[in-house]
Amino acid sequence: MSTPHIYDAVIVGAGYGGLGQGAQLTRDGQDNFLILEAAEQIGGVWRDNNYPGAACDTQALIYCYSYFLNLDVSCMYAGRDEMLGYLLALAKAFDLDEHIRLNTRVTEARWDEERALWEFHTAAGETILGRTFIGAWGQLSQPKIPDFPGLESFEGESFHSAEWRHDVPLEGRRVAVIGNAASAVQFVPEVAKVAAHLTVFQRSANYILPRNQVVFTEEERKEFHENPDSYRAIRTEIHEMREAGIERTRQGTEAAEEGVQQALEHLRNQVNDPELVEKLTPTFAFGCKRILRSDEFYPTFNRENVSLETTAIEEITPRGIRTTDGVLHECDVIIFGTGFHSQAFQGELAITGRGGVDLKERWGSTPEAYLGMAVDGFPNLFLLYGPNTNLNHHSVVAMLEAQDRYISQAIAHLRAHPDQPLDVDSSVLRAFAEKTQADLQKSAFSADCSSWYKNADGVVINNWSGNVAEYHDLTRTLNLTDYGVTA
Repeated sequence: MSTPHIYDAVIVGAGYGGLGQGAQLTRDGQDNFLILEAAEQIGGVWRDNNYPGAACDTQALIYCYSYFLNLDVSCMYAGRDEMLGYLLALAKAFDLDEHIRLNTRVTEARWDEERALWEFHTAAGETILGRTFIGAWGQLSQPKIPDFPGLESFEGESFHSAEWRHDVPLEGRRVAVIGNAASAVQFVPEVAKVAAHLTVFQRSANYILPRNQVVFTEEERKEFHENPDSYRAIRTEIHEMREAGIERTRQGTEAAEEGVQQALEHLRNQVNDPELVEKLTPTFAFGCKRILRSDEFYPTFNRENVSLETTAIEEITPRGIRTTDGVLHECDVIIFGTGFHSQAFQGELAITGRGGVDLKERWGSTPEAYLGMAVDGFPNLFLLYGPNTNLNHHSVVAMLEAQDRYISQAIAHLRAHPDQPLDVDSSVLRAFAEKTQADLQKSAFSADCSSWYKNADGVVINNWSGNVAEYHDLTRTLNLTDYGVTA
């Protein structure tokens, strides 16, 4: 019987995080790794979210890796197809296809203490062995539809925006959209153009800033390719502006008040009806929820075929949506813009660490990880875009790049010292988590609002507490003593 191959690293997920990690390993001369992807194509959220109007709501020039610039970008806020194209180009540039296995769903990952390996089981019954386990499914990969009473009884069509039904015609039909956050502000204007009538059900208003789209000329795009430093100069300017923007996410700052005024001015300039302006005005601290950018969302409510409904939903009936005031809003199609299971950091698989401990049980309702990556009792496991690594003020790709470099150091160490598993010291994780939560108390993320950043107890478990530079400083070097390893 042949000896099973042991990979230095097994990466689960082929979106921005997984592909970036693969590219970093390739850059570092490491080639014994495998990327497992459940779908039939790479791309992660940029593969899945193909709704009308889908685009990057962060400037695309900073939503790419510093070593692989998105020089083909056509505009500042690039559309979904361009973003997916960037990931396909990234995979090609670093020959990642030879490391990627598509249509491979991992159902279980189990730590083997005796062999100091992770054992992966797939839906097809295959077993794969890896020294290091990298979870790259992110925070926004599992669509969430609230359990509305009567949902099953609806006689029309319904779907989540991340699972868009392009086979369902919207032209001339009565459409209801539940939700009004990041995805909705992009697809609602597009749906309004074709629907006979569109009703948007809003639980709470959001702060929306102008997007001010910039379309690059043919000459500018040519210059990007011929002189990448011209691209880097704009990228650096945006980076510095966005880094300074963290002040807007801190409670009681002048910058936060400036953000409020900018958002309200944007609203008042774009919506004609004073009553609608009032309904679309947020009542919570700036930055408590995700700050959005759009130039098209607000004007949509000036259309005669669009209604905004702020009364709470009581139930869904065969013919539509009944609100708590007893009104039945009849519709033919319901589109859920209701976000994701953003706190399912263990993904869709069972993860078992030392002593048979399940990661979901280890975490309970408050997922935590050292530097957002490592969890005590789960040796050689590193999460990309894990707990407390999301950003409100900047590009999360900047966080991923720092994580990729850190994890690559860990993989190199384990390749040279397979008998020294990296299990973060519990006291190190505890000190990091306590400081992070203390710092978050100063941020708007901890203010009084309901957001996907918090768990049911109000603890902010998704967002990072500082800026990008601070995170890069913390993750620049793998400190083996954090993992109980002495040189």
